[in-house]
Formats: sequence, C-alpha cells, structure tokens
Amino acid sequence: MPQFLSIADLMTNSGVAFGTSGARGLVSGMTDRICFAYTAAFLQHMASVGQFAPGTRVAIAGDLRPSTPRIMAACAAAIHFKGGEVDDCGFVPSPAVAMYGFTHHIPSLMVTGSHIPDDRNGIKFNRIDGEVLKPDEQAIRAQNIDMPDLFDDRGMLRAAPPQGALVDAVTPYIARYVDFFGNQALAGLKLGVYQHSAVGRDILVQLVEALGGQALPLGRADHFIPVDTEAVRPEDQLLARDWAKKLGLDAILSTDGDSDRPLLADEAGAWMRGDVLGILCARALGIKTIATPVSSNSAVELSGLFSAVRRTRIGSPFVIEAMQKLASEGHLSICGYEANGGFLLATPVKFEGSILPALPTRDAVLPILATLVYARQRGVGLSALLAQLPARYTFSERLQDYPIAQSRALLMHLEEGREEDRVGRLTRMFGSIAGKAVSTDHTDGLRIHFAGGDIIHLRPSGNAPELRCYSESDTSARAVALNGQALQLVRDYIP
Repeated sequence: MPQFLSIADLMTNSGVAFGTSGARGLVSGMTDRICFAYTAAFLQHMASVGQFAPGTRVAIAGDLRPSTPRIMAACAAAIHFKGGEVDDCGFVPSPAVAMYGFTHHIPSLMVTGSHIPDDRNGIKFNRIDGEVLKPDEQAIRAQNIDMPDLFDDRGMLRAAPPQGALVDAVTPYIARYVDFFGNQALAGLKLGVYQHSAVGRDILVQLVEALGGQALPLGRADHFIPVDTEAVRPEDQLLARDWAKKLGLDAILSTDGDSDRPLLADEAGAWMRGDVLGILCARALGIKTIATPVSSNSAVELSGLFSAVRRTRIGSPFVIEAMQKLASEGHLSICGYEANGGFLLATPVKFEGSILPALPTRDAVLPILATLVYARQRGVGLSALLAQLPARYTFSERLQDYPIAQSRALLMHLEEGREEDRVGRLTRMFGSIAGKAVSTDHTDGLRIHFAGGDIIHLRPSGNAPELRCYSESDTSARAVALNGQALQLVRDYIP
C-alpha cells in the first residue's frame, strides 16, 4: 500500500534539508527512501510547471563519494516511479550534467556533497532552463508523496531500479570550451592538474591538452578528499608551492569535489581566491555587469572595470535571481560569481569571432581557462594579473562542529538593538583586533565594517554544523591573521 508522506515533515525530521546548494545531510540520514521522496517531490513540482510528464527523460550524474552510486540509484528509482526515463550521465561535473539538461530541455540532478567531507552527501536539482531557485525549493517542500512499498525497515531499496540509458555529457562540455577558445589557446603553457578526488579531474587534463597546453596530472587520490576552494587546506597550499618549484609550472588547476568551483594557482604555487578569479574572468571576457554575493572581495567595485555590481545573499540561487533582474533592467553583458570561484554566465560572450553560449549554473572551467588564455595573450604570469587589481585581500575559514543553533544565537545577540548599540557591542568584541566598528550589513549573516578598512563577516552554514568567517583587509597576511583572531574571539565568546 502506498504511504502518504509530507516533504515538509520529512525535511524537519530527517536532518536532510535544502541549503544554498540543494538538499544535503549525513549519509546515514540520506536513506534510499528519503532520496527517493525528494526526487519524486522535485518531479511533481516540475510537472506542475509543465517541465515533466510521463515519458520525460531526466538526466542524473554524481561525484566520486562512496555513497553516491547508491543515492543515484534511489533517485533513478523515483524517476521510474513517476513515469520518467533516466539519462545516466555517470560521474561527471555538476555543470556538465546541468548543461546536458539545458541543451536537451529536460530536468537534471546531481548527487554531490560538493566540498564537504564524505560522511555527508546531497542532491542538486535543475529545471530544464536553470538551477532550482528558492521559490522552487519552497514548492518542493510543499509536496506530498504517495510512497510505494519498495523499501526495507532501514529505508533502503529492496531491489535495484532499472538501469538508465548511458549518455555522453562530457564530449559536448569539452567541445564548448575548445570551440570557443581554439585548439592553440594554451599552447606553450606547462600546467599542473591537481586531481585529488574531483569528479572532473580527467576532464581538466583533456581540456588542457585539447587547447594545446601540456598537462601534468598531480595528486590523484583513490579516496575522497574534501577540497574547499574557500578554505584551502594547509597541506594543499604546501603541495602547490612544492609542485610549482620542482616542476617549473606556469599554473596549477584544480576544482572541488563536483568540479563546479575552481582552484587556480599562479606560477609560484599560490592559490588564487575565487572572488578575485571571478574579477579576472569577467575582465578577460569583456563582461560589464556583475552579480556577486556580499562576501566577495570589494576589489570588484574598486577596480572600476564594471558598469554595475549587484550584491546578493550567498548561494548560486541568489546570484541567478540577481542576474535575471539585471537582464530585466536592460543590461546586456551579465555574469555572476561567488567567493568560492564558481562562475555563472548569464549572457553569451564573444571571443575572436567565436560565441560562448550562456551557462547560468556554477562552473569551474570557464574562470580557469579564460584567465589563463588572457594571461598568455599578454605574455604575463597570473601573479602579474593579480598585481593589476586593487590591493584588497580576502580569506575565509570556519569553525567546525559548531552547532547551527549556537551560530544563530550568537548572531541574534550581536545584531539585537539599535545600530549604535550593535556597533558598540561589536567594537567591544572585535576592537582589539580590528579597531572601531562603523557599520554592519545584514544581507547574509553579519558583515562588520571597521574604521581602518577591515571587514569581518560571520555566517552560519545552512546545512552543516559550521560557522564561516570571511575577512578582508589591505594585505593577504592581515586578512589571514584577522580571520584567525576573529574565530578565536567567537570561540571564546560568552554573551
């Protein structure tokens, strides 16, 4: 007998809920039953807006976490249950499966936990025309599902679902960039590719070689490594510097786990911040209008390179909404990027007679390639491109195992009262490391501006027990030190 199931109740009780990048939770909580229910709810919502019906194909893909194949099977079972057909893209980058779905005008989903440890996973859903946005998430949450009797007492499928048709999402994804930049765009460059456990690790090698460069695969792992492009691990910093010194590399390329967030190191092996990479990419492509979260480096405004910059909450859904609004206002050249480096192309761009179509989902490949090609054309290293931007430096780190409820309680305490009361409270808390607080920004979390130009930004995670701190200052060393000092003060703070 089918079982009536409320998705709202499931999100409340399961520990698997929507954050800024889809549904995420502990692998132990992401049973087949829960993943099936979320996928079925997504498809019911797609049906309500005319983007799904019995017989519709749905593309699925996943990253390289141990739990991903099982969750993909549960998602496939839900697609079959709702009358759909599965296009199995295999293990490919999030932007590759999204692009496949957009191209074929079908829904798609990616099983990934992105950069977080592999005791967690997630499902990211895409409409036929773009990422699932916040109104879609609310509509999915409102769904009620008649669940079939397919699961055992542990919430796992009793039998494997029918296999989907294997399809190729990689070839068109690679062709997108080779056709645009040309097969000699990276000629003469010696590029390291830090592969670790990124799902797009081999695609990066193929792209470098297809564009005429020399690719050296480095650091391939047979276990999952949680590479966070916003908080690069000390061991990854050491690896990059060592590789650059020993191998004489022009740059080092990498991505996070699902290959939608880039990592690019210069000729000295210094990893570039994603928000700075976003500025360089937009300049290289001649884009004039930017949407980017409030946490991104303020050099985007100070550079004077862009006609308009729209600040948003953190997360690609908010960046996409801002890009859509900019388009409705008549802007013709629009992109978005996040502090993690993920780059979203809202409008087509031209390069030496070629046109690159829009891809309004977070992508790692475009900012890496566009910046490398731009530097090569000018005969300079990546460090020289960085030196051309205003001297503003950002850094981010996080307190792990810091409960979300505790983060929210802290911010509620710091934000309460009148503006002058908040500023005084924040000066007392952070004045010893940053001086006088002068203003606050509540777009997403608590962003504090200090009289000397420093910025401290506190934001609870939406789906993990973490409190992230973003810092900005006039030197890299100062931004790093400020971040560590701020996190220590938060850790020790007693309201």
